[in-house]
Amino acid sequence: MRRAVYGGSFDPVTNGHLWIIEEAAKLFDSLVVAIGENFEKAYTFSLEDRLECLSEVTKKFPNIKVTHFKNDFLVNYAKSIDAQYIVRGIRNPSDYEYERSMRHINSDLNKEISTVFLLPPRAYAEVSSSMVKGLVGSTGWENIVKKYVPHAVFDRLYTHHHKQKKL
Repeated sequence: MRRAVYGGSFDPVTNGHLWIIEEAAKLFDSLVVAIGENFEKAYTFSLEDRLECLSEVTKKFPNIKVTHFKNDFLVNYAKSIDAQYIVRGIRNPSDYEYERSMRHINSDLNKEISTVFLLPPRAYAEVSSSMVKGLVGSTGWENIVKKYVPHAVFDRLYTHHHKQKKL
C-alpha cells in the first residue's frame, strides 16, 4: 500500500491546501493529513479547530485520515506511521528553494522516504494561510477571502474575526 503524509500548520486550511489534498488522494492508497504543532509558533486557530476544519473538508475522501503530531520532523512522523512518501506543494521559486533543501535534509534523516512535489494551478499559486489571515479585517475582506478558503473555513474566520472585534 502506498501511504503518504501531507503535513502543515493549516492555520487556516486554504483552497490551495485542499487542491494538494485532492490530488494526493488520487495518487496514493492512503493519505495522512497531519497538522504539525511547533511549540515556538503562535497559531490563530486552536489545534481542535484546525482538526475539525480539515476533517470537514476532507470527509468525502475515504482514503484520508486527519491527525496531528508535535515537535518532530515530518520525515520522522512519516516513518512512525509507515508512510513511504511526503507530499509538499510548491507555489513559487522561494517555496522551491526551501522545499528542495528540506527534501535533502529529509533524505539525510531517512533515505527510504521520498518527497513528492505538487504544483497547484495558477488560481492557487499565490494563496497561503498567512496571506489569507493578512486580508481578514480590511474593508470588504469577506468577498476576497471567500475565494481562497473552503466554506467551513470561511465561517470560522468570520466568527473568529467578530469575536476578536468584541474583545
